[in-house]
Amino acid sequence: MSNGNLGDFEQMVLLAILQLGEDVYGVPIVEEIERRTDRSVARAAVYVTLRRLEKKGLVESWMGEPSEERGGKARRLVRVRPEGQRLLQGSRRAMEAMWQGLDPAHGDAP
Repeated sequence: MSNGNLGDFEQMVLLAILQLGEDVYGVPIVEEIERRTDRSVARAAVYVTLRRLEKKGLVESWMGEPSEERGGKARRLVRVRPEGQRLLQGSRRAMEAMWQGLDPAHGDAP
């Protein structure tokens, strides 16, 4: 289990998984991040991040059922564990606290 902070990309990966629902895999995670952030994301970066998040105990993965569209190969599926959700909520609270009192419309923030 992790007791550390989440990096920006780790947060994006966790949030993408939550947006997509349980039992998702790498490609839709990449597409969700790209769609929501309007920036290109390398698949390898997502897979490396998923492994790191799993080592931290924030996501869990398993092999799904083989599919014909993949030539009988199975996909590695992931879901966010409760600890991952807890850290995401803490990160959100911290950022909201930092934004509190700033009004971007009046030039207080970039």
